[in-house]
Amino acid sequence: MNKLKLYITREIINPMYEQLAEYYEIEVNKSNKPLSVDELKDKIKDKDALISMLSDPLGREVLSAAKKLRIISQYAVGYDNIDLEYANKRGITVTNTPDVLTETTADITWALILSVSRRICEADRYVKNGLWTEGWGPKLLLGRDVYGKILGIIGFGRIGQAVARRAVGFNMRILYYSRNRRIDLENELKAEYVDLDTLLKESDYITIHTPLTGQTYHLLGEREFKMMKKTAYLINTSRGKVIDEKALIKALNEGWISGAGLDVFHNEPIEIDNPLLKMDNVVLTPHIGSASIETRTRMAEVVAQNLIAFAKGLNPPNMVNVKRELDENKK
Repeated sequence: MNKLKLYITREIINPMYEQLAEYYEIEVNKSNKPLSVDELKDKIKDKDALISMLSDPLGREVLSAAKKLRIISQYAVGYDNIDLEYANKRGITVTNTPDVLTETTADITWALILSVSRRICEADRYVKNGLWTEGWGPKLLLGRDVYGKILGIIGFGRIGQAVARRAVGFNMRILYYSRNRRIDLENELKAEYVDLDTLLKESDYITIHTPLTGQTYHLLGEREFKMMKKTAYLINTSRGKVIDEKALIKALNEGWISGAGLDVFHNEPIEIDNPLLKMDNVVLTPHIGSASIETRTRMAEVVAQNLIAFAKGLNPPNMVNVKRELDENKK
């Protein structure tokens, strides 16, 4: 059997090389740095298959250089870095890793909610920098409660629902805004479907869980931030460009809202001169929503399963573009 050529753009944990090697000749970028457009074009020009990361710019320019490419197995649930329309035109199968990172991303959402509301990162620096010299004080690092407050969830897919399930334990009133109403879940999760403006006006904590699309790009800007409570906090673990970051910085500087917890940014990595880096009322993490050993291991398994199914002439289990006839995979 002639093996397909596979390129992996970054080293991943539990890459299942042994299983993949039965079907693929494997080449891996062992640098921890993401590849540039030119580097990607050179590396995949003769490859049949690709394991890609969300940080890989797989637009038309890169994909057009990969004349033999037949499958992209994305090591992520999102795939907005891939020109899906062009991939469809070329007949390139695109797969992702849904479901497996739902709970882990919901966990970090809650970590950000609690960290920013109770000023955990500020408190950590305060102690470690030797500033805690007078013991307990009644006004020391006052934050805000989470229990019993109102949580607004923008995007009520798997991750949004998982965040809501955790909120039930905090006795929160849950509002949600989503493309599709989920009446079947509203009783179970004690969630109320509202329009976006109502959610923004009433919520104490607003958390974003939408994909990045033409409709969600800069979904939240100056107009939306001005609607929020001055005591509200914004959490984003979805995609940075869902938020107009300049408008968010203005909202934080001028006190339109109280704070933010961000795992994703308009540009990644975040620029060293970004004003968000100097704000005490903002908690920042480097896009680690799915970064647990268990979840990243399972993601690698799903990536490999998609590739092995394709090599066997089957439709991979997690296709995100149009399914092709099975015999097309065998060409």
